[in-house]
Amino acid sequence: MAELDVKERQAGDVAILDLVGAVRIGEGSIAMRNAIRGLVDGGKHKILLNLAGVKYMDSTGIGELIASYTTVSRGGGQLKLLNLTDKIQDLLVITKLLTVFDVYENESDALNSFK
Repeated sequence: MAELDVKERQAGDVAILDLVGAVRIGEGSIAMRNAIRGLVDGGKHKILLNLAGVKYMDSTGIGELIASYTTVSRGGGQLKLLNLTDKIQDLLVITKLLTVFDVYENESDALNSFK
């Protein structure tokens, strides 16, 4: 099994990526980056990352989140986060990044927040 499993689904004009596994240096962060870049390259500008299944994220994973956020934003899109685990939420608080991302605990609230 891959370190990070990424499944894509669509809700209206929002692409949802369900991530399961670990986002860390190596395969996990690359899988996340490639999935997000693929969406952007495919003209999708509304992206919701569902992190409910992510058990572990290291600094590389956090860096990849920021890089992806920048890539999507530059293209005029929006990248939002859904279902942060306590560990990931703590990481984002410590790194002062919680204020950068739009974070949701409820998928329908997240979907409704896209304009």
